[in-house]
Amino acid sequence: MAAADRQRVLILDYGSQYTHLITRRVRELGVYAETLPCWVASEDAPDAASGLVGIILSGGPNSVYDAGAPQVSEWVLKRGVPVLGVCYGMQALAYKLAGREAVARGAKGGEYGHAQLERVDGADGGSGADGVGGTDESPLLRGLSRSTNVWMSHGDSVAKVPAGYRLIGRSPTCPIAAIEDRANRIWGIQFHSEVTHTTEGRTLLSNFLYAICGATKSWAMESFLEEAKQKIRAQVGKGRVILGLSGGVDSSVAAVLLHDAIGEQLTCIYVDNGLMRAGESDEVVATFRDHFKIQLRAVDAGERFLTALAGVSDPEQKRKIIGRVFIEVFEAEARSLGDSALGDAKFLGQGTLYPDVIESVSPKGGPSHTIKTHHNVGGLPEKLGLALVEPLRELFKDEVRELGRRLGVPATILQRHPFPGPGLAVRCLGALDPESLTLLRAADKIAREELDKSGWMAKTSQAFVVLLPVRSVGVQGDCRTYGRVAVLRAVETEDFMTAGWARLPHELLATISSRITNEVRGINRVVFDITSKPPATIEWE
Repeated sequence: MAAADRQRVLILDYGSQYTHLITRRVRELGVYAETLPCWVASEDAPDAASGLVGIILSGGPNSVYDAGAPQVSEWVLKRGVPVLGVCYGMQALAYKLAGREAVARGAKGGEYGHAQLERVDGADGGSGADGVGGTDESPLLRGLSRSTNVWMSHGDSVAKVPAGYRLIGRSPTCPIAAIEDRANRIWGIQFHSEVTHTTEGRTLLSNFLYAICGATKSWAMESFLEEAKQKIRAQVGKGRVILGLSGGVDSSVAAVLLHDAIGEQLTCIYVDNGLMRAGESDEVVATFRDHFKIQLRAVDAGERFLTALAGVSDPEQKRKIIGRVFIEVFEAEARSLGDSALGDAKFLGQGTLYPDVIESVSPKGGPSHTIKTHHNVGGLPEKLGLALVEPLRELFKDEVRELGRRLGVPATILQRHPFPGPGLAVRCLGALDPESLTLLRAADKIAREELDKSGWMAKTSQAFVVLLPVRSVGVQGDCRTYGRVAVLRAVETEDFMTAGWARLPHELLATISSRITNEVRGINRVVFDITSKPPATIEWE
């Protein structure tokens, strides 16, 4: 199915940390979903002619009655497709339809975490005329248990059912937890159906997509693959593409997809910044140059990066330096290709994913609060005068992995845990030096070997070693030592927005600690990080 003919559901982002999850859940159910900021103008949003079958309004951190709070645009209700408001989205609908008195602060200070949603339908004998009860069950809640576990996260609540709507769900502390106007095809739920904590959330979303929107299962990776190749060929023509290959999941799948589509018109550049894990650079070169037969230029720039980073301990400064030097090295290497590859190159390939696209614009049009900057190739297209080719920009990470499997990308790459763009620079705390990086590589290699051997590498979402800029007293071989401290970090997460520390077996921890302190001369203490996200981030820097 071509992109122009594809059925789609529009997710309007009001600022919720779960907006991405709504989009993912819809796609997992077989319908293409895309996210746009809530303030998008009517003329910039899809309509029925472009395959639009439904609109979902996300949650958000605001109070609808606060000055400047995002509201529901008039065009949303006039698009002629079903609308589902989630949390803030439900409050915004009620506020638009019934005014200030429709939304109020929660009587008991809000509702957070698990709650029991009680369905209110024909079984209660209500007529629906006064907004309570109804003559039959709501198509949105059809198939859900009479009382079901949901996830709440709201300070405000809908205090009055708007005229023409009826109550279809409530919880002990939220009397109006779900409403509907079936005639105008508008629904609202106070809870988050997209999170796994809502036990029957998938059923609810499936009801909205298929029973209410009339969607069909039309989003599949097989059709996307052929469509993506056609789009690449149409954009590139006979021109050449250069791509910065990191060896991570995103750039690797993008490289193989581009090579599948345009063959020798693609040239990849791999910049070894001297901050990679043990054996990683050799693996990247062997996989892409030897296995996939992709034209690959590998640049050993480790000394240049370490020189620029000498004496720098601030993590944000490290990231900026690494980003700047990467651009300098990549640009120089690209220009050195000359007539052999860059002479007629017009495009720069990137492994941009859909979350990157979404995050580039906040719900209210301003910058989001920076937790830490991300290493990318910003500025390169302008410097090189190249247009961007981003074949993965519609996909989430799990979809990229599925695409990679179809393209024959090795499991060792597809199952690789996330690795930060600045590499070991943000896992070796403090100022960098070759000795510290050598210690960290050796310790990290041991940890990954043992995690892989025990099966725990596959069970965790991210696991690695951090080297601290502190020393501690130890005793080894009846001698006093004053060695470095290594930290083992292992987390489990579904979306990386929140994460819990992995409960690794004590025997495994003992083995990792014993091997590191015995085999890595210079490290005499290993500790295990048991902090969740939040309050910590997954990476230490």
